[in-house]
Amino acid sequence: MEQEVYLYFDCTRGCKESGFMLLCKKTLYLRWMEKDHKMTMLLLRLTLCSKIPLDSPRHLSQLLSRKLTQGGQGRAHSSSFAHRSELRQAKRIVVKLGSAVVTRGDECGLALGRLASIVEQVAMLQNQGREMMIVTSGAVAFGKQRLRHEILLSQSVRQALHSGHSQLNDMSLPVLEARACAAAGQSGLMALYEAMFTQYSTCTAQVLVTNLDFHDDQKRQNLNSTLRELLRMNIVPIINTNDAVVPPPEPNSDLQGVISIKDNDSLAARLAVEMKADLLIALSDVEGLYNSPPGTDDAKLIDIFYPGDQQSITYGTKSRVGIGGMEAKVKAALWALQGGTSVVIANGTNPKVTGHVITDIVEGKKVGTFFSEFKPAGPSVEEQTEMARSSGRTLASLHPVQRSEIICHLADLLTERKEEILAANKMDMDLAVSAGHLPPAMLKRLSLSPAKLNSLAVGLRQIAMAAQDSVGRVLRRTRVAHNLELEQITVPIGLLLVIFEARPDCLPQVSTLAIASGNALLLKGGKEAANTNRVLHQLTQEALSMHGVKEAVQMVSTREEVEDLCRLDKMIDLIVPRGSSQLVRDIQRAAKGIPVLGHSEGICHVYVDSEASIDKVIKIVRDSKCDYPAACNAMETLLIHRDILRTPMFDQIIDMLRTERVKIHAGPRFASYLTFSPSEAKSMRTEYGELECCMEVVDSMQEAIEHIHKYGSSHTDVIITENEDTAEKFLQQLDSACVFWNASSRFADGYRFGLGAEVGISTARIHARGPVGLEGLLTTKWVLRGDGHTVADFSENGTMKYLHENLPAGQPLAGQRDSN
Repeated sequence: MEQEVYLYFDCTRGCKESGFMLLCKKTLYLRWMEKDHKMTMLLLRLTLCSKIPLDSPRHLSQLLSRKLTQGGQGRAHSSSFAHRSELRQAKRIVVKLGSAVVTRGDECGLALGRLASIVEQVAMLQNQGREMMIVTSGAVAFGKQRLRHEILLSQSVRQALHSGHSQLNDMSLPVLEARACAAAGQSGLMALYEAMFTQYSTCTAQVLVTNLDFHDDQKRQNLNSTLRELLRMNIVPIINTNDAVVPPPEPNSDLQGVISIKDNDSLAARLAVEMKADLLIALSDVEGLYNSPPGTDDAKLIDIFYPGDQQSITYGTKSRVGIGGMEAKVKAALWALQGGTSVVIANGTNPKVTGHVITDIVEGKKVGTFFSEFKPAGPSVEEQTEMARSSGRTLASLHPVQRSEIICHLADLLTERKEEILAANKMDMDLAVSAGHLPPAMLKRLSLSPAKLNSLAVGLRQIAMAAQDSVGRVLRRTRVAHNLELEQITVPIGLLLVIFEARPDCLPQVSTLAIASGNALLLKGGKEAANTNRVLHQLTQEALSMHGVKEAVQMVSTREEVEDLCRLDKMIDLIVPRGSSQLVRDIQRAAKGIPVLGHSEGICHVYVDSEASIDKVIKIVRDSKCDYPAACNAMETLLIHRDILRTPMFDQIIDMLRTERVKIHAGPRFASYLTFSPSEAKSMRTEYGELECCMEVVDSMQEAIEHIHKYGSSHTDVIITENEDTAEKFLQQLDSACVFWNASSRFADGYRFGLGAEVGISTARIHARGPVGLEGLLTTKWVLRGDGHTVADFSENGTMKYLHENLPAGQPLAGQRDSN
């Protein structure tokens, strides 16, 4: 069946491509043949801002096909999204801009910077194929600015003509009526939006509504039809109440199941439900919904709000310029949620986040308050964090022997319940193998065995012994003055967040170190090991229960993103990432307010000196590279002294690497020595993580040190030599967390160092370095015991003088009771 499709363009240039016939300057006529299906007449009004070039019939055909397929509809609109991560699927989005967002602090004029960043985000989402609508305030403020300017100008002219310049300062500005301001400001506001959106090749259309437009069926249908037509034409509707003529709200209409249009919050909610929007983003001047007025003591931002939680909220005053308030926002949000639209209330005025608040919300990031009808069975991550912190304080107050008992019990459970653990691990392994997305090295990390569990239990018992001399240990005692004595003691850091990938043995290791050091712990494991982690965490909490601190170790099993966890800067004291270099880098970027203990890369070097033993070289290089190439302490660069080139030792090194199927990449200097060299290394700072390594030539031990300082990651570096003086210089001068002589780089491990286990390896130059065990999870505090001392006592005219005498750490302070 032959159908005619008219495409109108707001342009003056023509098109003479096949399939198109120019009718006039503003109209193109397309004759489209459809043989298989009946098609209805489709009328599209596309403006020049639609990003579809006129000289591309293929693009026009794609657009036409998309519109016919979608019919302008979003997703199947049965219910709201259950979780933030699902917001990425939102097709039709309403963005509500509150008065405080678009209005300047003086309430007279618009905040152009904020408005511009919001427009940019909306345009970007629109150009991604989403259907965006804006409900905006600002007409009154824009009109107030304009009318004040006009009135002042008019008054100054009249008074200058009739009264002289001396009375100009006596002018008073009349009170401006809101409806008049809206009438004067609406056109200017729309012109501003149009100008801004045009910069992003996005078209807009103004739609003014009143309460009656929703209560009258015919008007509501007309509004619905208009908005759908605009969305089909890839145009962003800008909606506002017609404040110039707006009538009062309908009395008691909310009781009839229809929310009345009292402010832009209710307008946005009503519009979102009417248009079957997937998401309503309500931007205001607060971060979201708090359990009590923001700024008051103990006010906490609510991450997710569920229907029925209203009784737990204490509302504050209204916005400085809006006519609604948080209570009105919550009421409108819940109404929209009931209608199937997800809602997020967030801050649109914070200069640090304004430029990406809308896109962050659509990407599922933890921004503002997310309204959800689906309340999970377990606690939220914030509640888990609070439980861990509270129980962790009790854990820290336990006697060291009690913490040691918990750890020994956990070690016993690992062996007693190994069948349960291995069964869960087999489920994870089977799922990983069937999915086929994990490389062999990751599968090896994921796998547990009876031998691994036995080794874990041995390591845990080592930590249990050390736990008896950890928290509360006196590091320094000083007699400051007579009867004024000071001690420095070890204390827990607080609450740790450990994020680890597909490595379930990490869970009992890290949990044990946290227990031994008296720290609360929040764990986020990789989904690949979900079943194994669940069982191991249950065993950990079972062990903790013997002394009533079960909640001190929490496993985050919700769908929280790592970046969202890193935002809990007021609750988490230290983040320890255990995984790939990419994971560590991502966490270091995300955790802007929380210290991160870890290393982003493990670019480990082995330097073969001219006086090295061939037998030691072969053993150490093979072990450093081939024992576990995915480990962070595996060798990535092999440095060879120039004198070794073209010697039997060099040939044996190459033969061994080839036998082990290690792919060699040549450094620039090494490549220059060879006629036929391996592929040249793309970068000397590469962490291969596989059976690959870089080989480079140096002239001396000193040059090897300089190379490592330039290209290494300060993780672990090795020298192989029989010259003790050369080795000692290497060990002293090289600034890495671990420096070895005639030993494999793979020894850089907490268990191998006798720490029992490690939470990770740190390359930082403060706090802990290298494998971080129990000691690395402790900090210190200072305890001063006096007898009415004041600083004034030690002034120039005071009666006391400082002594600063060091006392033996094991010697009790004067008057101190035996705490045991």
